[in-house]
Amino acid sequence: MGNINKFTSPEIENNVQKTRSRAWRKLCKYVDKVAEEELEDFCPINYLGPKLYAKIHTLPKSIAKLKKVKKMWLYGSKLKRIPPEIGEMTSLESFDPYTSYSLHWFPYEITKCKNLKDSRVSTRALYGNFTYRDPFPDLTYNPVHYKTKTIHCSICNKPITHQEVNQLWISLWVGTDVLPLLINSCSEACTATLPTPPENYVQHPHKGGMGLVQPPTLY
Repeated sequence: MGNINKFTSPEIENNVQKTRSRAWRKLCKYVDKVAEEELEDFCPINYLGPKLYAKIHTLPKSIAKLKKVKKMWLYGSKLKRIPPEIGEMTSLESFDPYTSYSLHWFPYEITKCKNLKDSRVSTRALYGNFTYRDPFPDLTYNPVHYKTKTIHCSICNKPITHQEVNQLWISLWVGTDVLPLLINSCSEACTATLPTPPENYVQHPHKGGMGLVQPPTLY
């Protein structure tokens, strides 16, 4: 039998970043610099320094401009969210948020980085990981919020409102890891096109929550 979540499912945290802080302003400046200079490495700790780096809990939407970046170094970060715009980093080959223990899930859009072959993620911190089968937050009421009036379907990129979206979880290979991915779906037709998750993970898109049955832990 699979594992049924026996505890209260975790809650989604929104508004994770203070965008008027010095750390955030400097990070945005760094993104602009990397884009303008067409650099292939994105390593914010080297630009911000450890103290400011520790105050970064998400990345700006402007990472969409990082078309030349091949390697993204986020080792030891305090990140809690990655924005969907990571899917526009079309040259990304290596993604390293290792020891970012507050990063429990990723946007489905990361699967659009077709050149991404290598990853290093602290999988034990992830929702649904095969070691502990940590519970997924309940998405029944589409709790993941964005600071824009419209969002885009994670699958077809169609603009939709927050009232129209259907948020779902799915676990898929990204690089060399299976990651829990959050989907903003615009329709049942789009949801039906999603790939089948790998063996030993929930085999369909789902809403998470306490009633979700997960496969047994592997260890």
